[in-house]
Amino acid sequence: MTSAPASATPRLQARGLVKSYGPTTALAGVDLDVAEGESLAVTGPSGSGKSTLLHTLAGVLTPDAGSVRLRGREVADLNERERSLLRRRHYGFVFQFGQLLSELTAAENVALPPMLLGTSRNQALTHARQWLGALGLAGMEDRRPGELSGGQAQRVAVARALITGPDVVFADEPTGALDQSTGAEVMQVLTDATRAAGASLVVVTHDRDVAAWCSRRIEVRDGLVVADERTPIGVAAR
Repeated sequence: MTSAPASATPRLQARGLVKSYGPTTALAGVDLDVAEGESLAVTGPSGSGKSTLLHTLAGVLTPDAGSVRLRGREVADLNERERSLLRRRHYGFVFQFGQLLSELTAAENVALPPMLLGTSRNQALTHARQWLGALGLAGMEDRRPGELSGGQAQRVAVARALITGPDVVFADEPTGALDQSTGAEVMQVLTDATRAAGASLVVVTHDRDVAAWCSRRIEVRDGLVVADERTPIGVAAR
């Protein structure tokens, strides 16, 4: 197992994370640092605790014990309203099935996060169209999710995750509903776009090919990190 360089200042830091569901322990004391601009794949078998780890890092779940800090700020000290604002302003999310709103166009889906933060509709839509164009979806801004392919819909989800300039993007099985070729295209877009935006990326996946797109991979088993491997940026599999 390798550890983070001593000089690295973590953007996201977890210490001693414990989370249980009744008699089942999902996290058994996890320590983890995520550096600025790092892409991290969280792997492990079903039921290992990897999704619980992602949701705890993202402030969706509150740990039973331990701490999560974003840029040194303790997330557990925030009330529910403050945690909700943290997720909207500082975190972006990409889910397995995109979770786009079917009644909205691609541009409207992407514009929704900044609008929830107070940006005007016109300004948010302009910014959304710019993001969609940058991710290869120029001309598709007015299509609804049902008019997009699976890969195109995930590109919309990536644009939605990045439009607010988040510190960290969390992706939970982002290629799980896609074929291998389309999944590779989405991972290239996701890793390249987050890196260009200066965001850190945390990807939960059971797929080794997906994990290979990230500069660092950890394996979770029985609620603990049991392996930690790094690949220099640019050497991860393509």
